Amino acid sequence: MDDSRPDAVDPEHDDDPVERPRRRRFGGGVMGGAARRRLQSLSFNRIFPNILTLLALCAGLTAIRYGINSQWDRAAVALVIAAMLDGVDGRVARMLRCTTKFGAELDSLADAVSFGVAPAMLMYLWVMHDAGGIGWALCLLHAVCCVLRLARFNTMVGQPGLPAWAHNYFTGVPSPGGAGIAIMPLILWLYAGSDFLMSPVLAGAFLLTSSILMVSRVPVYAGKHMRLKPQWVLPLMIFIGAFAAFLVTDPWATLSLVGLLYLVTIPLSAASFRRLEKRAQAETAAATSGPAA
Repeated sequence: MDDSRPDAVDPEHDDDPVERPRRRRFGGGVMGGAARRRLQSLSFNRIFPNILTLLALCAGLTAIRYGINSQWDRAAVALVIAAMLDGVDGRVARMLRCTTKFGAELDSLADAVSFGVAPAMLMYLWVMHDAGGIGWALCLLHAVCCVLRLARFNTMVGQPGLPAWAHNYFTGVPSPGGAGIAIMPLILWLYAGSDFLMSPVLAGAFLLTSSILMVSRVPVYAGKHMRLKPQWVLPLMIFIGAFAAFLVTDPWATLSLVGLLYLVTIPLSAASFRRLEKRAQAETAAATSGPAA
């Protein structure tokens, strides 16, 4: 070491060495390496459900575009595609075991647009503009009730204390079902072509019905935890094939029938829920009074 330099410092003999600050590189160290590895190892399976959700959002927005251009058949098909994609994105996420908080929030925002804003705009552009301010108010009501229904659903996810059978039911009509009820007059008109179906009064009644059902507490069968016995698998596959054939050959008649059947299942779902609820209450009362007796 050169002692002729006055500013030279020997770290081995100096009693108070000056510690120089170390420069930190962005993303360096153990944490930065782990973050890089996580980004590099992100599989396609983890983002595939989010891709389906974004496709559903695009389909809902495209329905608005078709409505502006008075292409009502294409607008209805776009909403049906959005509903189909929304029905599978969550199931795909659970099957691939890649459910995330981000995906849940993205799904709610996409549903608000595809099943709240898009049907309201479509119905207003179709016939509700003839009703003036009342028609616009009913369209707004549908969109608002859809958002409120989604917000309530998000707060009820993972709610403790629910019995196992209660998870098979939604509280209120889900947003895709509400959108289907709202545009039911349009689908029936595409099938029948009757001028009666273009009445703002009839369309407003369906919009009001969809709004009330979405924010109501009516139990609606969800079908998320449905299990099939082996002997029902083949008939179900045959039914799905026949449904696809009818949907291709006569889509508006098929969709009209599906919509009417869905309306019929709502009171049936409520009756089934009440029956299971009474049975559970009777079993609880019997289990409580049994030891005391």
